[in-house]
Amino acid sequence: MSTFERYLSVWVALCIIVGIGLGHVVPGAFQAIGAAEIAQVNLPVAVLIWLMIVPMLLKIDVAALAEVGRHWRGIGVTLFVNWAVKPFSMALLGWLFIGGLFRPLLPPDQVDSYIAGLILLAAAPCTAMVFVWSSLTKGEPHFTLSQVALNDAIMVVAFAPIVGLLLGLSAITVPWGTLVLSVVLYIVLPVMVAQALRRRLLAIGGPARLERLLARLGPLSLVALLATLVLLFGFQGGQIIAQPIVIALLAVPILIQVYFNAGLAYLLNRRVGEPHAVAGPSALIGASNFFELAVAAAISLFGFHSGAALATVVGVLIEVPVMLSVVWIVNRSRGWYEAGGRRGDARRVASVEVKP
Repeated sequence: MSTFERYLSVWVALCIIVGIGLGHVVPGAFQAIGAAEIAQVNLPVAVLIWLMIVPMLLKIDVAALAEVGRHWRGIGVTLFVNWAVKPFSMALLGWLFIGGLFRPLLPPDQVDSYIAGLILLAAAPCTAMVFVWSSLTKGEPHFTLSQVALNDAIMVVAFAPIVGLLLGLSAITVPWGTLVLSVVLYIVLPVMVAQALRRRLLAIGGPARLERLLARLGPLSLVALLATLVLLFGFQGGQIIAQPIVIALLAVPILIQVYFNAGLAYLLNRRVGEPHAVAGPSALIGASNFFELAVAAAISLFGFHSGAALATVVGVLIEVPVMLSVVWIVNRSRGWYEAGGRRGDARRVASVEVKP
């Protein structure tokens, strides 16, 4: 690990401070950047995300995707956490904290809207940034890609019914433009570009040429991650300074559900015997959110200045630093995780040996 990577948490903290400061000092510049969007997908942020994920996608050999089926337990765990646990756990936490414990501290006319925003945030799994988190944990890239693609397919049919059930709405306005554009922009096109470049590099220089390019692009990915952080906090610098207490209170249930769902996926993968390279991405996919879709849905359902929109924006603000903390936990606990796996293997071998 390079010195730059070793102190990533320091750079993250500095970028948060810089982003908030710049958003307060030069809000016009960030408003102009924020306005460069299509269907609630910000184009400058999309460019930075491309710089982050294309190097990770270069590592993927499409022919090897057929082998992902051997990790069916990990896929099952991730789907269970994403669709059977995460939206409902967030609804419970929203009702407990925002609708109960924190209600006296919040604007009374926005409480229900805040809860709705939290539910929207949790109802769709993350798409693009998962590739970054998976790479930082040395996750299995083919598993990550296949799991993201599967979640995207499920999201098309499951997002509206789940949100409608939890919000008690008979009709949900799904921002299809945001959903389709995000999938194409963050999955389909980057995969196509990365695979075309991978084939070209292997044809002209073999694996050594590919490895040299990946080594050069590695630092660029982290710089793009930090630049994204500056932009995200810069966009909302005024909100953070104007409503720090509301934002801090909304962050509490989001933080709890991130760590709960990540921990649940991580422990279930350990229980079923999946390797750490699968458990790491599974935990991160299980915890992260598709914030572009959540923000777009909140605005279309409740309005730009609603509590629901603000709640989804809080999810955007804490996504990167919180997910980096989950990455740190997953990496630091690798020895513990693999020790449990070895004990499980030993028990299975012993049970086979005693059979007549």
